[in-house]
Amino acid sequence: MADGVSTDEQKIDELLSRSIAEVLPTKKDFKELLLSGKRLRFYIGTDATGPQLHLGHSTNYLILEKFRQLGHEIIILFGDYTALIGDPTDKEAARVQQTPEQVAGHIRDWKSQVEKIVNFTDPINPAKILQNSEWLSKLSFENLIDIASNFTVQHMLERDMFEKRINTGKPVYLHEFFYPLMQGYDSVAMDVDVEMGGTDQTFNMLAGRILQKRYYNKEKFIISTTLLANPATGKKLMSKSEGNYIALNDTPQDMFGKTMALPDGVVRQMFIDTTNVPLAEIEKILEEHPKKAKMRLARELVTMYHSADAAQKAQDDWQNTFSEGGVPDEVPEVFVFSGTKYLETLADALHESKSEIRRLIDAGAVSEVGGEKVTDVDAVITRPQSLRIGKHRFLNIFLNITSK
Repeated sequence: MADGVSTDEQKIDELLSRSIAEVLPTKKDFKELLLSGKRLRFYIGTDATGPQLHLGHSTNYLILEKFRQLGHEIIILFGDYTALIGDPTDKEAARVQQTPEQVAGHIRDWKSQVEKIVNFTDPINPAKILQNSEWLSKLSFENLIDIASNFTVQHMLERDMFEKRINTGKPVYLHEFFYPLMQGYDSVAMDVDVEMGGTDQTFNMLAGRILQKRYYNKEKFIISTTLLANPATGKKLMSKSEGNYIALNDTPQDMFGKTMALPDGVVRQMFIDTTNVPLAEIEKILEEHPKKAKMRLARELVTMYHSADAAQKAQDDWQNTFSEGGVPDEVPEVFVFSGTKYLETLADALHESKSEIRRLIDAGAVSEVGGEKVTDVDAVITRPQSLRIGKHRFLNIFLNITSK
C-alpha cells in the first residue's frame, strides 16, 4: 500500500482479466503503473441522452468501483454538453440533438442509479460526479479551432459509420465531427490518467489521448471494455435506441423478468460483465440447468440494485406468472378517464416512448389478461381491466369516476 493505493498484484490481475477487451498503449505498461503505487485518475463518461442507464453501462462502473477500492481517484462524468451534439458512434443516421431541458431531465436520476454500484460517500476516497458543460460551455471559437487543428478530415473519415454512410449516400453532418473533439477535450479538462469505455468508444477515447499528449505531453491509458452482445448474433443485448435493455432502475419484477427472457447463450457473459460473482463460482453455476443458472443471475441483479428480499419476491412472482400461468401479487395500477387511448396510458405508466408502445401493440404484445389482444393503436379504454404487456409486464387499469 503506497499513499493509500493498494498494489496487491492478485487483485490487479483479477481486475485486468475480467470484462477488459484492450488496454492502450499496452496492458503490460498499465499493470506496471498500477504496481508502482501511483494514484491514478480514472474516468468514464456517459451522455445524458435518456433518463435511464442500463446493464451495458454497469460493466464500466463495476470495474471503476474496484479501482476506487484500490485507492485510485474515480470520476463519473455525465455528458450534459456532449449530449447536445450527439455521439455518432454506431449510428447509420445523425442522432437527433437534445435540448438543454431534455438533458437536464435525463440526468436528474442518474446518480441514484450509479450509486448502487459506485461509492460516492466513502469518507476517505469517494467517487466524484462531474458534468462537462463546466468547461465545454466556456470554450471560445479560438479554443475550438486550436483543438480541431490536432485532427484531419481523413482521420475523422476513418470511422466506420461515416464511411458506411458515405458509401450508401447518407449525409455526414459537420457537427458530428465535433463530438470526438469534445470528448477528447474532457480528458484535458480533468487531466486524467485513464479513460474507460466500451469498445465502440475507442475512437473517441483515442482523441483524448492525442490531446493529452498535445497539451500536457502526458500519456493517457485507454481501457476498452467488452460490450454485452449475443455471441450467436453479435447484436448488442442492451440498446436504448432500440428500446431493448434492462435499466438500472427497473422494478425488481421487470429486472427479473427481462433477465429470464434473455437467450440462454448470453448468461455467461451477463454474469461476467454485470455482476461481482467470482469467475470460478460462475463456472460452477453454469454447470446447472440453464433455467436455474439464469434464475441465479436474475436474483444477483435484483439483489444488487434493490435487495435480497426484493429478489426473492420477484422470483416468486415470476414463477407464479410463468410457471403456473398466474399474475404477480403486486401489479402497478393506473387511473384514467374513459376514452383515454391505450397508447398514451401505457407510455405514461411504463415510462416508454409512444413509438415503443406502438411497436408492442403492432406486434400483438399487448392483451387483456385472459382476454383479447389490443390491436389498434388508436383504441381507447372504456372499462377497468388488467393488461399483459410483452412477456413479463402487467398493468391494472381503473377508471376515474369523475369527469374530465
